[in-house]
Amino acid sequence: MNLAEFHAAAGRSLDYLYNDFLFWSLPWWSYVLIALLCTQLTIFSVTLYLHRSQAHLALRLHPVINHCCRFWLWVTTGMVTSEWVAIHRKHHAHCETAEDPHSPVVEGFSKVMWQGAELYRDASEDESIVARYGHGTPTDWLERHLYQRKTTGVILLLLVFMALFGPAGIILWAIQMAWIPFHAAGLINGLGHHWGYRNWECPDAATNISPWGFWIGGEELHNNHHAFPSSAKFSAKPWEFDIGWVWIRCLETVGLAEVRKTLPKPIVEAGKEHLDADSVRAILRSKMHVMAAYANSVIKPVLREERERAGDAMRRQYARAKRALIRDEQRLSERQQGRLQRTLESNSTLQQVYEYRQKLQAIWAARYANNDGLLHAMQEWIQQAEASGIDALKDFAQHLKGWSLEPTPA
Repeated sequence: MNLAEFHAAAGRSLDYLYNDFLFWSLPWWSYVLIALLCTQLTIFSVTLYLHRSQAHLALRLHPVINHCCRFWLWVTTGMVTSEWVAIHRKHHAHCETAEDPHSPVVEGFSKVMWQGAELYRDASEDESIVARYGHGTPTDWLERHLYQRKTTGVILLLLVFMALFGPAGIILWAIQMAWIPFHAAGLINGLGHHWGYRNWECPDAATNISPWGFWIGGEELHNNHHAFPSSAKFSAKPWEFDIGWVWIRCLETVGLAEVRKTLPKPIVEAGKEHLDADSVRAILRSKMHVMAAYANSVIKPVLREERERAGDAMRRQYARAKRALIRDEQRLSERQQGRLQRTLESNSTLQQVYEYRQKLQAIWAARYANNDGLLHAMQEWIQQAEASGIDALKDFAQHLKGWSLEPTPA
């Protein structure tokens, strides 16, 4: 064999090694499907394992699923369970305050949207946050000696992708590395507290980005989650869709998941004459439902009646004040606060229904020595509401007496 023949043979061997052994030669659409599959598995691991199961204890996953999620997150994100859980719990405990690790209300929308990963990294380096909020997360040998080595897993994934897909593997790896920083740290924490619609007037600025939670595992329904953080199901209205809940139900069917908590479903027992302890417990568990019912059956009807009685100028003022009358007081801008104040000063009936709303929330926020104190406070509120002379408020007070929750299926 001469030198030319040797070079030709070596070239054929390298071509074989490149095309048929190390790298897969696939059509372009196959790489798109692989990227979607990998990124959706990452979203699956974040929303089911980190978020619903570990952070909020709304879901119990089989140990096999737990370990699969832990490994996949190690190679695709480098995130540590205790750090993610601690940061998220602190976010809920101090939402929209200076203590919130990633609030667009405090930090600004642009910073959280585009630098959310940096905010997460800064918070993860604060050991006091993990010590206070990261309890109950895995501390086994794998966690201590493998999964806390953040860069090892992502480097391993890069090498595997390069071995399987060649140069295309680098692109697949880059997409995977950017997926969670953009969609979770940026989109959910940024846009999910800045733009969208709200089913529930919770004290923070959380919004539902879309009624169809498909692309980000159901996390798009962020307002629903903040209203009921301990629920394993994020969809709340009949037209909303939470793909994470579909995954949970599938896992539950084959014995790989157990749902611990879901959204409370209030019902009303007709004919109850007196508020009892069971109704008070149901009211406390479904406060967001109660406030939504108060807005729809008291504030809006009364506002509509007062607008019909008022002149043209006051009708416009009442129309502009509608949102301020319903929104949580902590979330009102200075302009809305001024508009609300002028409206209440000009109309004693609206002022009365608004004050009853505030009193009801104050009862829930107060600390009582025992349940009897809370029951007495609620009974007193109902008696005063029934004697207010406002029909809508009276009907709502009577409605609360029969408040109950739909039994949870066994």
